[in-house]
Amino acid sequence: MSELHKFLFDGLPVRGMLVRLTDAWREVLSRREPGQEYPPELRDMLGEMSAAAVLMQANIKFNGALVLQVMGDGPVKLAVAEAQPDLAFRATAKCIGAVEPGATLEAMVNLRGQGRCAITLDPKDKFPGQQPYQGVVPLHGDQREPLQKMSEVLEHYMLQSEQLDTKLVLAANGDIAAGLLIQRLPVEGEGNLEGRSGAGPSQAAERPLGGQPALPAWGQRSSNEDDIGLSDAFNRISILAATLTAEELLTLDADTVLRRLFWEETVTRFEPQAPCFACTCSRERVGQMLRGLGREEADSVLAERGEIEIGCDFCGRHYRFDAVDVGALFAPGGAQARPDGSLQ
Repeated sequence: MSELHKFLFDGLPVRGMLVRLTDAWREVLSRREPGQEYPPELRDMLGEMSAAAVLMQANIKFNGALVLQVMGDGPVKLAVAEAQPDLAFRATAKCIGAVEPGATLEAMVNLRGQGRCAITLDPKDKFPGQQPYQGVVPLHGDQREPLQKMSEVLEHYMLQSEQLDTKLVLAANGDIAAGLLIQRLPVEGEGNLEGRSGAGPSQAAERPLGGQPALPAWGQRSSNEDDIGLSDAFNRISILAATLTAEELLTLDADTVLRRLFWEETVTRFEPQAPCFACTCSRERVGQMLRGLGREEADSVLAERGEIEIGCDFCGRHYRFDAVDVGALFAPGGAQARPDGSLQ
C-alpha cells in the first residue's frame, strides 16, 4: 500500500517526509492505452514528479490542488502531476517526439534552454476574483547550468520561493515512485514540536506515533533568509539523506530507510497517511469545457463525426456527447441531458 511518513528531528530545526507510491503509481501507469506506454525515461520522470507533488502537498497543508508542471522545447512537451489535500494524485505527460534511451531531464524538456517548471496552487473555495497562485522557475541553476534531475529543479524552486534549505531524493520505475524530503525549519529546538514556528489554527494537528498531537508548521515560509545554507543541523542531516541511493529508496521499506540513515538521531514520527490515485474529471467538467469552445465549434465536430468524444489524459475515461447532449449543453442554464454523469 502507498504510504507517506512525516517525521521531526527532536531538538533540531529539521523536518522530513518519506513517500512510497506503490499500488497507486501502478494504477497511474495502467491507465495508458496499449501501445501508448511511456518510454522508461519519461515514466520515471513522471513518477518522480508524482512523488514530489504528494510530498509538497503534504508539506504545505493547502486546501486545494497542487499542480506540478514541467514544460519545454524537447520531445516531452508537458508533464503534469497533481495532488489533492487528501493526497489523492494523478499524472500525465504529452510526448511530441522520440525520447532516446538514457535521456536526461535536459534532453527531454530543455534542449534549447526554454524548459520551465511551474507549481500552481488552486484553492478549492475561491474568493470572488481570486486566481490560483503560480510560481515558475527555469530548468537551470544560478550559474545558468542545465539541471539534469527533477530533484535539483525542485530544490532550486523551494530555495527561491520558500527561502528554506531543502534536500530531495527522488526515484521511480515501473513499480514504485518514491521520495525523501528533508527541510530546514525556521525555528530552533523544541519549538518544532510545540507549534512555535507559526502554525496557525487552520492547520490540522499531527499525531506522533504512540504520542499526543503536536503542531509542526509544515510549509511555513522562513522569516530569516540570512539563515540559508548556515544551519549545521540541516547540513548534517542533508548529507546523510544524500547518501540514500535510488535502489535503496525503491527497494527498502520506510522503517529501514529511516533507521539506516538517521540511526544516531532521535526522530519523532507521525501516523502514516495513504496517498492514492484518483482523477477529478467528470462529465460535468467536460461539458463546461465544450461550452467554453462555443456552439459553432461543437456543431462543426458533430457534423463531421456524428458525436463528440473526449478522453481524459489522466485516467483514460472517455466521454461522448451526441446532438441531444450538445443541445442541452447550450440550452439556457446549460442543463445536461444526462445529469447522472453516466458514460455512453
